[in-house]
Amino acid sequence: MKIIIDAMGGDNAPGEIVKGALSGAKHWGVEVALVGDPTAIEKALHDCGAETLPAGVEIVPASEVIEISDDPATAFKKKKDSSMTVGLNMLRDGGGDAFVSAGSTGALLAGATLVVQRIRGIRRAAMAPIMPTMTGKAVLIDCGANAECTPEYLLQFAYLGNFYARHVLGIANPRVGLLNIGAEPEKGTDLQRETYERLQAASEAGHLRFIGNIEAKEAIKGGCDVLVTDGFSGNVMLKTIEGIGSFASHSLKGIFGKNLMTKAAAGLVMGGLRAFKDMLDPNKVGGTAFIGISKPVIKAHGASNAEAIDSAIRQAKQIAESEIVTDIEKNIDQMRIDRS
Repeated sequence: MKIIIDAMGGDNAPGEIVKGALSGAKHWGVEVALVGDPTAIEKALHDCGAETLPAGVEIVPASEVIEISDDPATAFKKKKDSSMTVGLNMLRDGGGDAFVSAGSTGALLAGATLVVQRIRGIRRAAMAPIMPTMTGKAVLIDCGANAECTPEYLLQFAYLGNFYARHVLGIANPRVGLLNIGAEPEKGTDLQRETYERLQAASEAGHLRFIGNIEAKEAIKGGCDVLVTDGFSGNVMLKTIEGIGSFASHSLKGIFGKNLMTKAAAGLVMGGLRAFKDMLDPNKVGGTAFIGISKPVIKAHGASNAEAIDSAIRQAKQIAESEIVTDIEKNIDQMRIDRS
């Protein structure tokens, strides 16, 4: 399996990207193609101690870089030889099995949609991060790709999240919940109420296990396996979870660092504290998958270090092996039937 890496995307490119690609290739048994400026990539490889090109590592030249200041909607068209554009074209043409980039989210989504293209019948691709819960993990879909949505989009997100939870998280019959301000069917705006009706119909037809509306606090407790929402609300929720994690970690450090007794107590619970921190560490998560694209595209966070890229490669391999795209393609007509 070959994972294509945008070596020039992100705040720490190419050094940390290349370092992470080398460790990821070794850890997960894959080949990697590093796309970008060959001179910069070769220097980064040398800094990692690689005097020659390691086995299973390929350098694919690209003379341009999409910057965060570039217009996301047109950047990949204007910079046709950018590392992101070249990598996406390579994925489309069968030059690899998945693509990973820490570059601009908007440009990556636009490029993935227009170059690699959506699965036929899918109206919008969605970002689907895995969020921690009190009982394990859940798929949050969408978390920012689609700020404005229709009931049809949210219905398809429910299906996409359902397939992702089944194939990647290994949940046989995922519980699908609709993010809302209350559990009652009449809660929310027209968007939530109309989506509720469609999800309920899909559930009654045996296509989804819809458990109804769910509040954010109940989702965090583990009340569902797939949390469906528009990209605006989903992004707010995701950033809130990340912020609470940072706040909790900072507060605990203050509590356990007060005196010798609290420091001794910290030593006793250090394993649990470290596990808690790891749940919310984006470097260990790796990235967010674009679900609905015809081939696996993973968005690593902009400040990704080597560990994050290593984790993103693991995630890319897992999705590429999962056959989620095939499952979505097989069930696309079912999604259209439930739309009416």
